[in-house]
Amino acid sequence: MLRLNLESLEVIDAIARRGSFAAAADEVHRVPSAVTYLVRKLEDDLGVQLFDRSGHRARLTPAGAALLEDGRHLLRAAGELECRVKRVATGWETELLIAVDVILPLEPLFTLIAEFDALGSGTRLRISRESLGGSWDALHERRADLLVGASGAPGSGFVSRPLGEVPMVFAVAPSHPLAQASEPIAAAALQRHRVVVVSDSSRSLLPRTVGLLEGQEKLNVPDMQAKLAAQLAGLGCGHLPLPLARAAIAAGQLVVKQLEAPLAPAACCFAWRNDAQGQALQWWIRRLEADRQYACWMQG
Repeated sequence: MLRLNLESLEVIDAIARRGSFAAAADEVHRVPSAVTYLVRKLEDDLGVQLFDRSGHRARLTPAGAALLEDGRHLLRAAGELECRVKRVATGWETELLIAVDVILPLEPLFTLIAEFDALGSGTRLRISRESLGGSWDALHERRADLLVGASGAPGSGFVSRPLGEVPMVFAVAPSHPLAQASEPIAAAALQRHRVVVVSDSSRSLLPRTVGLLEGQEKLNVPDMQAKLAAQLAGLGCGHLPLPLARAAIAAGQLVVKQLEAPLAPAACCFAWRNDAQGQALQWWIRRLEADRQYACWMQG
């Protein structure tokens, strides 16, 4: 009798990512008791313990980690098979994964999502956030079908279209020591102060940083909103997208400073794999090519 199935693997994956049985139950739309029962039954059937439940977070045991590592390959393969079957029948994907780089807000997508829902295609949308090298990594590792807001040159096998350039400003809180520094600020003076950086979300490609000097202390945060909040609190310095920081600058909550080596505007694009042919992806490509919402946001 087969003890493993895709449903079990999905639950184990959700617990590992979310850190608790309750949070995983919410993600997979089950009651916590059903998730607990499923895992315990699987552990009994396999004769191994998959999770260490002794701490606040449910942690995979070595056996559980080995199971999940190969299980995720099966989940991806099953998802791709489901999409292929539906595309053969209708031309529409079962699910479309859209990764949005943290340099851009999500709100300009909401109008397009509403338009897409009105089509009644049956394609589910899943929106995720990535940063820096993690954006291209998501496309490379098939965690995303469509990438919105990535910067840098696309690798082989990808097609990209420009979205526009995001102007960047170096800004600090009025209480920060650099607020009173003479301009332009040299790299040597900048290096003595902690910089707030968004963590690279890459899982397989080499992570990268922007605006970080060699040996400079850094405070890693998960996204641009957290970076803005940390700099408003005076916890560090750093570059911010001007559209994101504009209100705080106007209110006097941030001070813009000129550097000897200023950061160039971030040239953003949207991209997809060149072998993708689904109707949902093609619809999104056409709409992003025509839509001006991100361009308007970049221009303020």
